[in-house]
Amino acid sequence: MTTPEPGDSTPIVGSQTDIAPLGRSGPKPAHELTADEERGNIPWEAIAADEDFKKLLASKMRFIAPVTVFFLAYYVALPVLVGWFPNLMNQKVGSVNVAYLFALSQFFMAWIVAALYVVAAAGWDKTAANIIAKFKK
Repeated sequence: MTTPEPGDSTPIVGSQTDIAPLGRSGPKPAHELTADEERGNIPWEAIAADEDFKKLLASKMRFIAPVTVFFLAYYVALPVLVGWFPNLMNQKVGSVNVAYLFALSQFFMAWIVAALYVVAAAGWDKTAANIIAKFKK
């Protein structure tokens, strides 16, 4: 067992603990850097001005905006249809009415939208990785 550094409040026990010892023997990992410590490491202005980055943002907007509008319209359609067209929504399909089927379809629509987003985001991640690779030092 090692002796703790001065000021280290890690308990001295005979088994492993989940408390990390204080202090650090090397530089901070990249994910622990503060904004001030990271400043200057990434050329944000150059990335924002890059044509590929602008195309990436446009591609994301071409997907996200219409899908969001569609999803919201689909979601709002149920109460609107129930309120304005109750006879249509009350029609039976088997042992349930159209309103229940429409409500159930919203779950499937959410899963489909999520799956489409995952596929699209994978492509965006590849493009972002290529953009970052251009600006690595």
